[in-house]
Amino acid sequence: MTEGEKTRLVAWSHELRSVHDRLREALRLTRNALAGGEAAGPATRDLLLFCHGFCAALTGHHEGEDRELFPAIAAAHPELRDTLRYLKQDHSMIAHLLAGLQAAVDRAASPAELDRHVEGIAAIMESHFRYEERQLLTVLDTLALDADPHDVLGPL
Repeated sequence: MTEGEKTRLVAWSHELRSVHDRLREALRLTRNALAGGEAAGPATRDLLLFCHGFCAALTGHHEGEDRELFPAIAAAHPELRDTLRYLKQDHSMIAHLLAGLQAAVDRAASPAELDRHVEGIAAIMESHFRYEERQLLTVLDTLALDADPHDVLGPL
């Protein structure tokens, strides 16, 4: 294996960590917009933008994993199929929570209700990311997947 090949292989674990960190930051910005909205009234323009951007980014990340990354892992590591199934179930639950947040934003829900939605998403998202990193980072260090990181892990 050449050094360039080794760098590309190791990069998948780095890419996943980087995307998770950017999604955590997007969530932090959404929370800040929500906190600012409490003084300015519910569903401010900033909150709408941050919620939409965060929801789209997290959805894109999970869709890319389901479509590209998880099938590649399952092919190389069939012993991880139960883990991948569990992660996909998390993706479905998070999508449901994101839809609830988007609906609350669209109807200009109170800051307290929006905060409950965001806190629920934050708790599940962080638990999911930590589990995914514990289960998959070592595998990603050696995964031979020739694909665009944006297709595999989302547009972030």
